[in-house]
Amino acid sequence: MARILPRSTRWRVALFAALASAVVLGLGSYWFVRSLRSGLDLAAVRVANEKVAAIAGLLEAGVSPTEVAGQLNYGGYRISLGKGKDSGCPERLDQGGTVVGKARVLGPGCVVGMPFPIDGGIESVTGTKGGKYFVQAQTALDPVGLETVANAEQLLWGGVPAAALFIGGVAWFAVRRSLRAVGALRAEVDGIRARDLGRRVPVPDSGDEITELAVTMNAMLARLDRSVQRQSQFTADASHELRTPLASMRTQLEVQLAHPDRLDWRHSFENAVLDVSRMETLTGDLLLLSKLDIDQPAGSTRIALADLLTEHLAARLPRDGVEVRTEIRADPVVQGHAGRLERVLRNLVDNAERHAASRVTITLTEAGGHGVLTVRDDGPGIPAEHRERVFDRFVRLDDDRAREDDGGSGLGLAIAAEIARTHGGTLRVAESTSGACLELRLPLA
Repeated sequence: MARILPRSTRWRVALFAALASAVVLGLGSYWFVRSLRSGLDLAAVRVANEKVAAIAGLLEAGVSPTEVAGQLNYGGYRISLGKGKDSGCPERLDQGGTVVGKARVLGPGCVVGMPFPIDGGIESVTGTKGGKYFVQAQTALDPVGLETVANAEQLLWGGVPAAALFIGGVAWFAVRRSLRAVGALRAEVDGIRARDLGRRVPVPDSGDEITELAVTMNAMLARLDRSVQRQSQFTADASHELRTPLASMRTQLEVQLAHPDRLDWRHSFENAVLDVSRMETLTGDLLLLSKLDIDQPAGSTRIALADLLTEHLAARLPRDGVEVRTEIRADPVVQGHAGRLERVLRNLVDNAERHAASRVTITLTEAGGHGVLTVRDDGPGIPAEHRERVFDRFVRLDDDRAREDDGGSGLGLAIAAEIARTHGGTLRVAESTSGACLELRLPLA
């Protein structure tokens, strides 16, 4: 099917503007001309009615038709005894009879005020009381008015198309000027590549929708730049974290192969199993983060946080030298995925136990339409300058990043924060007089 409308936005807008203006101006012009002509007709009808009323009044006062002709100084009327063939008047009204003033008396019951009939005139008809005479009067339309209407028609016939073309041209130039800024935006965006996402499109100072579009595009480019940088850093960190256990496994296997009689193979295999377990955990964390990054949906149910907390602590193995206390002051119910929320709880408690000196306190309350879970430890706490950074991926504030100190992969709090976000909640470091205090807020179901 052939394309009817032009592809160019400028031409489409100009075409629609011209067509719309032609329709509106055409209808307005038609109404204007009809109003002028209607005014002429009404004026002529009024004059004709006045003529009929004046003649009928004289006849009803007993004045004969001949005397009426002598008293009137205008034409355009006929006094007869009836209509049509019964009027008592001959077929030719402009011949014969006696001329009285501006009228021609064609009989005792037939007087015609000449000229009559009037070409294109407006007629008014009435009968006298008693029905003895029948009066017709005609009035010609105002010639000046008719000329005005004719001139208006000629002017509008040429003016409406010219005005429509003019409006279409103005629309074309206006859209062309507006799209010039869009063209600059398109050219700038077309030149942006992955290596120079720091570039931004020019923002026009017009303050219109084009300005809003440029601001939105710059915000999108900023988000894309941050995402690419974050992905690049994430890939580098993941590669580093996976390379360490792989290198350890390879070293142990190579030494075991080179000196099978000097090393304890069981000990080497146990270390290899630990490395594989660490890689398995790290891979699972990375997969979960990738799902959270794209907001991959998970099953959602109503979850009582008090029950979730109780079940988790009942199944949790105690850590030597660290006491876990709970203070359940409310029973908030939230909407979410039980497995992922349990993962948040596990990561928060693991982090608290890792840094606690002797005690971890878990408090569950409700506040402001949210379920609030706080996990507090009595460890060294989190410095104020690092309270936002702890939620970044692969960030560990421990001085020793070695595997033996059980410092974790640096993904626990990042995963917890992402799960909180996907559930419409927040995870933050709250103020604490001693140790660290992490606060999870989830909207109530």
